[in-house]
Amino acid sequence: MDLLEYQAKALFRQMEIPVLPSQRIDNPADLKGLKIPYPVVLKSQVRAGGRGRAGGIKFVENTIDAVAAAQTIFNLPIESEYPQVLLAEAKYNADQELYLAVLLDPVARRPVLLGSQQGGMDVEGSIDKMQQVVVDQEFSPFYARRLMLKMGLQGNLIQSVSTIVEKMYRLFVEKDLDLVEINPLGINPKGEVMALDGKVSANNDALGRHPDLVALGAKKQDTKLPGERRSQTERLRANSNLLHSSLELAPTSPSQISNSEPLNLVELDGNIGILCNGVGLTMATLDAVVQEGGKPANFVNLGSLDRYDSVDALRDRAELALELVSQDKSVKVVLVNILASTTTSEAIIAAVVGYLERKTRANRQLQIVLLLVGIDRDAVKKRLGQLHVQLASTLDQAVAQAVSQAK
Repeated sequence: MDLLEYQAKALFRQMEIPVLPSQRIDNPADLKGLKIPYPVVLKSQVRAGGRGRAGGIKFVENTIDAVAAAQTIFNLPIESEYPQVLLAEAKYNADQELYLAVLLDPVARRPVLLGSQQGGMDVEGSIDKMQQVVVDQEFSPFYARRLMLKMGLQGNLIQSVSTIVEKMYRLFVEKDLDLVEINPLGINPKGEVMALDGKVSANNDALGRHPDLVALGAKKQDTKLPGERRSQTERLRANSNLLHSSLELAPTSPSQISNSEPLNLVELDGNIGILCNGVGLTMATLDAVVQEGGKPANFVNLGSLDRYDSVDALRDRAELALELVSQDKSVKVVLVNILASTTTSEAIIAAVVGYLERKTRANRQLQIVLLLVGIDRDAVKKRLGQLHVQLASTLDQAVAQAVSQAK
């Protein structure tokens, strides 16, 4: 369950994470009783990202301009979602904007701290500068300070931003959340920090322990996904039986695997091809892409990698799968998310290299986002050279890269 910004900031206040004075606006007339001094910023309250670029965030200097801006924003759909609520917030003078997040990595099964000195609307273009710290033991302030040092923060910012991360982590744990994100965390000329925007994703399976989150969700204008995303999700779920069937019918003995056997390509209507191994990983990847606002074009499940009798057989099979998911000209990027050993990871990398080299000779440029666990990233980057591949460290990072490239 994704909360809207004003709901996320209500949780931030509970944790004493600094947020600006704000007021919920249910209709333009509410602005005549605005209690926040001008200038203010009006923000569309929708789940989609990129509100600023879409025109859903406007700065206003007086009531007349505010009412006119509110009417425009209320009638502006962002990724097929119309806002039922706006947030009026005080204007903040930020010299610097950071990105911070605490999320659950479903592959590593550990909380991960993310941070970048480039936040705000530019964060999508600076994924390669994102720093991460995996919380692999009981949490302590050490983890937050380690992230600060990896981000390159200095002086008093190390302590002030570390404190914010510690509070984000406490919120993450206490509410059983999947994600707590502040983007951006503004820093003013005095060095004071302020959460200028926030996102919170609750774990649906844990809502029974958190009636306060259920109450927040009940206040939302529409607890379903907007039309475009809803149809995508329903289509994915409808295909889940087909995905399970394809795995059950697949031969389980290595000797039965051959490249003559057809791979099961499930077609949708988006622009992101997906290649995974295993039913659970495939469905988790599909769901993550949809939740990020992406549109899967199709997917192929390679099944258990243990079923292949040799590394060469797996490499050939993976290369064939890449051909399948990219054959539709609408596919702009292929997301490869494989759980593999060192040996099988090498086969997947070889398949990606062979596939892209052939595509380069054929003058077709296609971007691949590759997520493999436990690889030597420097060695893999050197091997990939100038090929159009982005390496990701986590599922969320891979999905963000793929959705950004597809757009």
